[in-house]
Amino acid sequence: MEQALAAVWAQVLGVERVGRNDNFFELGGDSILSLQIVARLRNAGWKVTPRQLLERQAIAELAAVTESVGNGSGAGREDGEHPAAQRAIPVLDAERRAGGLPLSHAQARQWFLWQLAPSSIAYHIASGFRLTGELAVDVLRESFQGLVDRHESMRTVFQARDDGMADQLIQSGWKIEVPLIDLSGFAAEEREAKARAQALVLHQTPFDLCGEPLLRVALIRLAPAEHVLVVVMHHIVSDGWSMQLIVDEFAKRYQAGLRGEALALEALPLQYADYAVWQREWLADGERERQLAYWREQLGGEQPVLRLPSDHPRLANADYTVAHSTAELPHALVEGLQRLAKANGATLFMSLLAAFNVLLHRHTGQEDIRIGMAVANRHRIGTEGIVGFFVNTLVLPGHVAPRMRLAEVFLQTKEAALGAQLNQDLPFEQLVDALQPERDMSQTPLFQVMVNHQKIQAKAATDLPGLALQEYALGERGAQFELTLDLLEDERGGVHATLAYARELFEPVAMRRMLAHYLAVLQDLANNSQRAVGDVVLMDAEERAQLAAWGTNALSYDGGEPVHALIGRQVALRADAPALVYGEES
Repeated sequence: MEQALAAVWAQVLGVERVGRNDNFFELGGDSILSLQIVARLRNAGWKVTPRQLLERQAIAELAAVTESVGNGSGAGREDGEHPAAQRAIPVLDAERRAGGLPLSHAQARQWFLWQLAPSSIAYHIASGFRLTGELAVDVLRESFQGLVDRHESMRTVFQARDDGMADQLIQSGWKIEVPLIDLSGFAAEEREAKARAQALVLHQTPFDLCGEPLLRVALIRLAPAEHVLVVVMHHIVSDGWSMQLIVDEFAKRYQAGLRGEALALEALPLQYADYAVWQREWLADGERERQLAYWREQLGGEQPVLRLPSDHPRLANADYTVAHSTAELPHALVEGLQRLAKANGATLFMSLLAAFNVLLHRHTGQEDIRIGMAVANRHRIGTEGIVGFFVNTLVLPGHVAPRMRLAEVFLQTKEAALGAQLNQDLPFEQLVDALQPERDMSQTPLFQVMVNHQKIQAKAATDLPGLALQEYALGERGAQFELTLDLLEDERGGVHATLAYARELFEPVAMRRMLAHYLAVLQDLANNSQRAVGDVVLMDAEERAQLAAWGTNALSYDGGEPVHALIGRQVALRADAPALVYGEES
């Protein structure tokens, strides 16, 4: 049993060996990988739940509760087991693949939004890179062609149907064009300005979903040894995970191409079209109603709107640009939070999320908190290596009251996160349609604040032979939400917290102060989790001194009369004069 578990862990975590007492999260595990392990074990005939993996984080502990269920293909779903573990995604045959295929639910939403605003670039996913060094342009082009040949989403177009919906059509043999825009003949300052303008055109030119495949790649030459690479895709065929897949696989292909070799990769077990067809059939077969019932119970009938105090009025169209405030958590604090999580069968992210709930409660005074969270939705076997639109949005409910202990909020957050993890397949747009929250163009439905959690891993692109790579900003980005907490774990185990906020709403000093308050909550959660939420001291000494200064009036008016005495004097002097005027009345 332990050997079987260790083999699956090693495969999913990408490590050579797993010891019986090694900790899952210390080996690099996270919530997505935990679901992948559950699915693989189920496929091999073993039953284990995500909760068991959280609470028994070593092989020796997990083996004690893992049960044999024989071949999992025909077994029913057990309580606490993710539904993805019970059915593999079938591969479509060549005949069906050659025709029009249905969209996934997320793609259907993107199709609807594109029809409303075909010139919008809100759902472009773009990356820019400055490449310094000797670049083999032909090898670069061949590398992108290899990507297109391997991933069907990168050569997919959409065809409108008579009912207003669309089918996706996979193009075979599509040859990608990677133009080289040569600006090396211009003076240095002019060259940089023209490169920036060209990059913006590539990013901001709308896609025609019914035209060519929704991938745009171009190379801008600044000098013989300096280029800018721009890659743009539409969200309907890609997501953030996909873009990282593309960058990593491109780097491998480029390295192999320089050696004059073809990159040897295992064939993909699935393509996105297989997932899209399967998802529709699976949800229609009762899973949609099961997960919708869970979310109705969790979120209830009334959906509160979180109103963070802002420095400026909210805009009616919520058209904001994003700004950032960042802090790195002290190492000792991260260790304390990890100890808390491990002792309670939870993850570091759950402790970070619990503190965010407390922070929002303290800043708004509201007790019912709703936080949005994007999930990669790649826990099924075979989906982790596919380019496509898998990401989904969850709503994490929280209830925080002033006299609750921080430990209570933490445990409640753990349960909310676990439940959401097991019911993450219901498309967000279907949840919105079912709950029917009051629509307001100035805010997003169901939640107004977002949290993201990622682990930073070494990027293969930084190892391109003869090239140094830097990210190249493609212009100012819009703020999708009023406030987003981005949590990044680096390779050293450090945690970076960034508040991405609407600059038209909040002043930078207010966001720096809020971030400091977040660290104060985390400190108490790690070191004094029995403290009441309302007793956490958010303000530092400087803030308290500022409040004291504002509350002290050093000016003295000796001999001054109180207001009521001054009014009385006027009455005595001018008894017939009007005392109060309101509109036409006096």
